[in-house]
Amino acid sequence: MIIEQLITSFIAASAFGVIFNAPVRSLIQCGLAGMIGWVIYFLLTEQAIDAVPAAVVASFAVAIWSQICAKRYKTPIIIFIVSGIIPLVPGGLAYDAMRNFVENDYNEAIQLAAKAFLISGAIAIGLVFSEIINQLIRNTKLLKAKR
Repeated sequence: MIIEQLITSFIAASAFGVIFNAPVRSLIQCGLAGMIGWVIYFLLTEQAIDAVPAAVVASFAVAIWSQICAKRYKTPIIIFIVSGIIPLVPGGLAYDAMRNFVENDYNEAIQLAAKAFLISGAIAIGLVFSEIINQLIRNTKLLKAKR
Protein backbone atom coordinates (compact mmCIF):
# COMPACT_ATOMS: atom_id res chain seq x y z
CA MET A 1 0.00 0.00 0.00
CA ILE A 2 2.76 2.48 0.87
CA ILE A 3 4.60 1.61 -2.35
CA GLU A 4 1.49 2.54 -4.33
CA GLN A 5 1.32 5.84 -2.46
CA LEU A 6 4.99 6.55 -3.19
CA ILE A 7 4.71 5.78 -6.89
CA THR A 8 1.44 7.62 -7.43
CA SER A 9 2.53 10.78 -5.64
CA PHE A 10 5.86 10.78 -7.49
CA ILE A 11 4.13 10.48 -10.86
CA ALA A 12 1.54 13.15 -10.00
CA ALA A 13 4.17 15.67 -8.90
CA SER A 14 6.45 14.93 -11.85
CA ALA A 15 3.57 15.16 -14.31
CA PHE A 16 2.56 18.51 -12.89
CA GLY A 17 6.18 19.59 -13.29
CA VAL A 18 5.85 18.78 -16.99
CA ILE A 19 2.62 20.79 -17.20
CA PHE A 20 4.29 23.64 -15.31
CA ASN A 21 7.21 23.57 -17.82
CA ALA A 22 9.79 22.68 -15.23
CA PRO A 23 13.23 21.97 -16.67
CA VAL A 24 13.56 18.31 -17.65
CA ARG A 25 16.61 17.89 -15.41
CA SER A 26 14.53 18.86 -12.36
CA LEU A 27 11.53 16.55 -12.90
CA ILE A 28 12.90 13.82 -10.65
CA GLN A 29 13.41 16.31 -7.82
CA CYS A 30 9.89 17.66 -8.41
CA GLY A 31 8.54 14.13 -8.14
CA LEU A 32 10.54 13.52 -4.99
CA ALA A 33 9.15 16.71 -3.46
CA GLY A 34 5.60 15.52 -4.05
CA MET A 35 6.43 12.04 -2.85
CA ILE A 36 8.04 13.30 0.37
CA GLY A 37 5.10 15.57 1.15
CA TRP A 38 2.45 12.97 0.41
CA VAL A 39 4.14 10.16 2.33
CA ILE A 40 4.52 12.36 5.40
CA TYR A 41 0.88 13.43 5.12
CA PHE A 42 -0.28 9.86 4.55
CA LEU A 43 1.71 8.40 7.45
CA LEU A 44 0.57 11.12 9.85
CA THR A 45 -3.09 10.70 8.93
CA GLU A 46 -2.71 6.92 9.29
CA GLN A 47 -1.52 7.56 12.86
CA ALA A 48 -4.86 9.32 13.60
CA ILE A 49 -3.40 12.82 13.32
CA ASP A 50 -5.87 15.29 11.85
CA ALA A 51 -5.40 16.30 8.22
CA VAL A 52 -4.72 19.97 9.02
CA PRO A 53 -1.58 19.53 11.16
CA ALA A 54 -0.47 16.72 8.86
CA ALA A 55 -0.70 19.14 5.92
CA VAL A 56 1.37 21.73 7.80
CA VAL A 57 4.14 19.22 8.50
CA ALA A 58 4.03 17.78 4.98
CA SER A 59 4.15 21.17 3.26
CA PHE A 60 6.97 22.22 5.59
CA ALA A 61 8.93 19.15 4.46
CA VAL A 62 8.18 19.94 0.81
CA ALA A 63 9.46 23.48 1.29
CA ILE A 64 12.66 22.29 2.99
CA TRP A 65 13.31 19.81 0.17
CA SER A 66 12.54 22.52 -2.38
CA GLN A 67 15.03 24.92 -0.77
CA ILE A 68 17.72 22.25 -0.85
CA CYS A 69 17.02 21.42 -4.50
CA ALA A 70 16.84 25.08 -5.52
CA LYS A 71 20.28 25.76 -4.07
CA ARG A 72 21.85 22.56 -5.35
CA TYR A 73 20.49 22.74 -8.90
CA LYS A 74 20.42 26.54 -9.17
CA THR A 75 16.76 26.52 -10.13
CA PRO A 76 13.97 28.76 -8.79
CA ILE A 77 12.38 27.29 -5.68
CA ILE A 78 8.87 27.75 -7.07
CA ILE A 79 9.46 24.90 -9.55
CA PHE A 80 9.87 22.39 -6.74
CA ILE A 81 7.31 23.86 -4.34
CA VAL A 82 4.43 23.98 -6.81
CA SER A 83 5.07 20.44 -8.01
CA GLY A 84 5.61 19.23 -4.46
CA ILE A 85 2.36 20.49 -2.97
CA ILE A 86 0.15 19.13 -5.76
CA PRO A 87 -0.47 15.79 -4.00
CA LEU A 88 -1.46 17.70 -0.84
CA VAL A 89 -4.06 19.96 -2.45
CA PRO A 90 -7.54 18.93 -1.24
CA GLY A 91 -9.17 18.81 -4.67
CA GLY A 92 -11.26 15.77 -3.84
CA LEU A 93 -12.68 17.47 -0.76
CA ALA A 94 -13.49 20.61 -2.72
CA TYR A 95 -15.23 18.52 -5.38
CA ASP A 96 -17.27 16.66 -2.77
CA ALA A 97 -18.23 19.97 -1.14
CA MET A 98 -19.49 21.35 -4.47
CA ARG A 99 -21.33 18.12 -5.23
CA ASN A 100 -23.09 18.30 -1.86
CA PHE A 101 -24.03 21.93 -2.48
CA VAL A 102 -25.60 20.94 -5.81
CA GLU A 103 -27.43 18.06 -4.12
CA ASN A 104 -28.78 20.50 -1.47
CA ASP A 105 -26.95 18.73 1.38
CA TYR A 106 -25.73 21.99 2.85
CA ASN A 107 -24.59 20.67 6.23
CA GLU A 108 -22.22 18.16 4.66
CA ALA A 109 -21.14 20.66 2.00
CA ILE A 110 -20.15 23.29 4.55
CA GLN A 111 -18.22 20.76 6.62
CA LEU A 112 -16.29 19.54 3.58
CA ALA A 113 -15.66 23.07 2.28
CA ALA A 114 -14.37 24.16 5.69
CA LYS A 115 -12.03 21.18 5.85
CA ALA A 116 -10.73 21.87 2.33
CA PHE A 117 -10.20 25.52 3.27
CA LEU A 118 -8.35 24.58 6.46
CA ILE A 119 -6.08 22.12 4.66
CA SER A 120 -5.33 24.72 1.98
CA GLY A 121 -4.43 27.22 4.67
CA ALA A 122 -2.31 24.63 6.44
CA ILE A 123 -0.32 24.06 3.26
CA ALA A 124 0.33 27.79 3.01
CA ILE A 125 1.32 28.01 6.68
CA GLY A 126 3.82 25.17 6.28
CA LEU A 127 5.41 26.87 3.27
CA VAL A 128 5.60 30.25 5.00
CA PHE A 129 6.98 28.74 8.21
CA SER A 130 9.75 27.06 6.25
CA GLU A 131 10.67 30.30 4.53
CA ILE A 132 10.75 32.16 7.86
CA ILE A 133 13.13 29.61 9.32
CA ASN A 134 15.27 29.78 6.18
CA GLN A 135 15.46 33.58 6.45
CA LEU A 136 16.39 33.38 10.14
CA ILE A 137 19.20 30.95 9.36
CA ARG A 138 20.45 33.15 6.51
CA ASN A 139 20.35 36.30 8.64
CA THR A 140 22.21 34.55 11.47
CA LYS A 141 24.93 33.46 9.06
CA LEU A 142 25.20 37.02 7.70
CA LEU A 143 25.51 38.47 11.20
CA LYS A 144 28.24 35.97 12.09
CA ALA A 145 30.10 36.74 8.85
CA LYS A 146 30.08 40.49 9.59
CA ARG A 147 31.73 40.00 12.99
